[in-house]
Amino acid sequence: FTGSAFGSAAIWQYESLKSRVQTYFEEARADWMDRMRPQKRGDFRKQVNSWWNNLTEGQRTVTGIIAANVFVFCLWRLPGMRRIMFTYFTSNPSSRALCSPMLLSTFSHFSLFHMAANMYVLWSFSSSIVSLLGCEQFIAVYLSAGVISTFVSYVAKMATGRFEPSLGA
Repeated sequence: FTGSAFGSAAIWQYESLKSRVQTYFEEARADWMDRMRPQKRGDFRKQVNSWWNNLTEGQRTVTGIIAANVFVFCLWRLPGMRRIMFTYFTSNPSSRALCSPMLLSTFSHFSLFHMAANMYVLWSFSSSIVSLLGCEQFIAVYLSAGVISTFVSYVAKMATGRFEPSLGA
């Protein structure tokens, strides 16, 4: 999984850089009148764009991860989803599903405090780590760390004979 994550991140990074270079040259050729068009004022979309553009690349990167964690947290609150959530979003070495929960359980938090603390820490160091690694490599590290920590949890549970489900990275 880790090899695939980093290989995909390298391809994504190359394609992203290529796209940025193409966009730069296309904007350089654009007519200056196109850039002088009046902007809408008081528009909600403009405010969201302004907020988004003021975020660092790291904060923009973890916004998607935070959104995924919040979405999974909300799914835990739906009674009809409990069975699916326990099957695929908790890790347990005695479960029928072993591989997908290794990844999916990293997005799973059962308590609001647990999720809020983790997302705050992720948000706080995101700018520095993404500027160091790049957003593509950061996502590969995040996903790989989640899968590896779940694997270590499997090994620890097998060694101690405790097979209760767990969640979180």
